[in-house]
Amino acid sequence: MIAIIDYGMGNLGSIYNMLNRIGVRSVVSSDPGEIALAEKLILPGVGAFDRAMQSLERLGLLPVLNERVLVNKVPFLGICLGMQLLSLRSEEGELPGLGWIDAETVRFVLDEENATLKIPHMGWNTIEVKRRSPILDDRYDGSRFYFVHSYHVRCADDANVLATARYGILFHAAVIRDNIMGTQFHPEKSHKFGLKLLRNFSEIPT
Repeated sequence: MIAIIDYGMGNLGSIYNMLNRIGVRSVVSSDPGEIALAEKLILPGVGAFDRAMQSLERLGLLPVLNERVLVNKVPFLGICLGMQLLSLRSEEGELPGLGWIDAETVRFVLDEENATLKIPHMGWNTIEVKRRSPILDDRYDGSRFYFVHSYHVRCADDANVLATARYGILFHAAVIRDNIMGTQFHPEKSHKFGLKLLRNFSEIPT
């Protein structure tokens, strides 16, 4: 079973419906006990970095997430803000992130040549896969995914960069570290490519 973590800031219904469409059992939950029993975890997110970390702490979810992900090594997927929370910190706020990946979350800064581009980066964009993984491989090169974000994750180590995309600048569109994966784009809004990614995630052995 996959637990979709409900901390009041995610596109929960769309993810649940996409998983249901491919016959994958999931539950939307903010119950630490239920999350502790899940075989895989998805952390979605839309909104502000500090508010998200405050919500996870208020709901008592940080201990169970650290235990399941860092100790028990269950497959984990962070989506959009959920990926940004994997970093150490964000320029958007003051609170520390989960710190599971050596990275920081920074605001888009565009040069004069790209000054007409609007922030947030919103809409379809192609990705370039940098390494094979359980959820993405080089067959996804040129695949289009749906993005909505004003900030992006900047990894300190290229080994954690799973895919890149370009919006004025080249940015890290997906990250990975062992069992921990994140996508800045929304697979639940990305039609067949997103459906395939979620299917791949659901099929990771546990």
